[in-house]
Amino acid sequence: MNRIAYIFFILIILQGCSGNNSQNRRIPVARAGKVTLYYDEIPQQILESARTTDSVSVISNYINKWARQELLYQKAEANLSAADRNSIEKQLMETRLDLVIYEYQRMMMLQKMDTVISSTELSEYYETNSGSFNLNTNIVKALFIKLPVETPNLSRIKYLARSASQKDLQELESLCFQFAEKFDDFNEQWITFDRLLFEMKEQITDQENFLRRSGFYEKSDSSSVYLVVINDYRLRGTLAPFEYAKEDIKRIIWNNRRLEFLQTLENGIYNEAVQGNGFKIF
Repeated sequence: MNRIAYIFFILIILQGCSGNNSQNRRIPVARAGKVTLYYDEIPQQILESARTTDSVSVISNYINKWARQELLYQKAEANLSAADRNSIEKQLMETRLDLVIYEYQRMMMLQKMDTVISSTELSEYYETNSGSFNLNTNIVKALFIKLPVETPNLSRIKYLARSASQKDLQELESLCFQFAEKFDDFNEQWITFDRLLFEMKEQITDQENFLRRSGFYEKSDSSSVYLVVINDYRLRGTLAPFEYAKEDIKRIIWNNRRLEFLQTLENGIYNEAVQGNGFKIF
């Protein structure tokens, strides 16, 4: 039997028999230079995978990868200068400092920061900072339909698409459900005009002029007919509608609240240390 497979199966047997003694007896699996790999250091997912697939290959690959990395690390550590090692230690300390602080801040935010943003707060921020929400792209509310060229009653569908009657729109939806390759109703939400042009497979250089004069647009190719009904639009450079800017406002308010919370947390810890003589300048 392959040596690695033999060792692996012996380890499984020993693990099953050791019970509570596993805390006191560590089983060595391999050695690379000055370092020994123990059975309890092998990740659980590797052990599970070895039990369900080719155990020899899985364990062998893991041990070889571990050995290569460990031997390379030991060689690098032995050949780095003292200055390089000191630089690495400093970076490790700074990284640990950042990670510990980050985890503590995240824990405190989850426990104590108010994350509820009311509709009133959103609208007030929008009105107060309206100059910050000018559009950098054209946006529309529109209906987009893509149909095969052989679709029956195509003229009826075109008529229904331009109708404002709720009954006609219901009939349109029914017909599109039967025949349309794509039917997107964006009348209740703002989307970028570029997104609509992508669906239309169209390039329009003067978008502003197109939007001003075109409430209904139709084009076709060898296989499909594209219908677009633009019911509302806003041009770049103008104030974004509140509904379109709302998610950005949420992110801004949340981020401002987060920064304020973290600053208050930091100030509180600092002031507490100063008052309790936990901080002193020599």
